[in-house]
Amino acid sequence: MAKTENNFIKIGKDKKESGTIAFLTYIGAAVYFVNQVDGFWNVVAALLKAAVWPAILIYNILQSFTA
Repeated sequence: MAKTENNFIKIGKDKKESGTIAFLTYIGAAVYFVNQVDGFWNVVAALLKAAVWPAILIYNILQSFTA
């Protein structure tokens, strides 16, 4: 019986690379947003904004298609 490779397992091996890319984009966005603000709570808000900016971007793109 021939051994077949599951495609799901094959795709799962690349999670390390995509996680690294996601982490680097978060760091870049955090540096960008933190450089624009002053004060502790504004820095906290900037870090939260850096975490959710991809979702906001996709929302605005999809909204422009439906408008």
